[in-house]
Amino acid sequence: MIITDPTFYLIAIPVVLLSGISKTGIPGLFGGMAVPLLSLVISPLQAAAIMLPVLCCIDLFGLRAFRGVYDRPNMPILLTGLGLGIVAGALIFGLVRQDLLRLIIGAIAVSFSLNNLFGWAKNRPPTRTSWPRGVFWSTVSGITSFLAHAGAAPIMVYMLPLRLDTRIYVGTTVWFFFASNYAKIIPYALLGQLDAANLYTALLLLPLVPIGVKLGVLIQGKLNARVFYQISYWALLGIGIKLVYDGLL
Repeated sequence: MIITDPTFYLIAIPVVLLSGISKTGIPGLFGGMAVPLLSLVISPLQAAAIMLPVLCCIDLFGLRAFRGVYDRPNMPILLTGLGLGIVAGALIFGLVRQDLLRLIIGAIAVSFSLNNLFGWAKNRPPTRTSWPRGVFWSTVSGITSFLAHAGAAPIMVYMLPLRLDTRIYVGTTVWFFFASNYAKIIPYALLGQLDAANLYTALLLLPLVPIGVKLGVLIQGKLNARVFYQISYWALLGIGIKLVYDGLL
């Protein structure tokens, strides 16, 4: 049965709009917080199931906005780790406590963002493309994305220090999460996540997607690189604090 609780939609409507902004405007700004916020009124597993069709739709708009825009040296690295992470996430689905998962992701996000905002990493030179680091963090991202759509923080740990051109950075994350979300469809269906109630609820939210994506493109185009990365690090810190808080409850 479709969700009829008005409280759910009071949270879900801004969640979908801001998820669209996050996808093409400031990656990681809100995407990692969608499931935790929806979990205030429904179960985390149901929240993840409802958000998957929404995220898949957002991805299509993101690909149109960033067609052919991604970092070519890093894409095979990221997709390799993503494949490993999706398989691992499917295998351990239902075995990992979501509060522990949120705590781990949140701790990574908080430590990394604080290090870049205030610590030794703040003024360090950009890092270089690395197969070991890239595969590791994209694998972590694949696992956390499969379990809770919370793959933004791990992938930002690898991508942000590369200091890519803003548009290349955004395009790379758009393509990465497009692959991630569509790779989850069949496993989610086999695990019983995509039942009629969840699919119909997601369909009600889909008209909000193009609005959020358009707002994200407008925001991204008006930010200079310095402001962009500052907002990204602060956003990552906020995501991490929220996830740690949820994990400790």
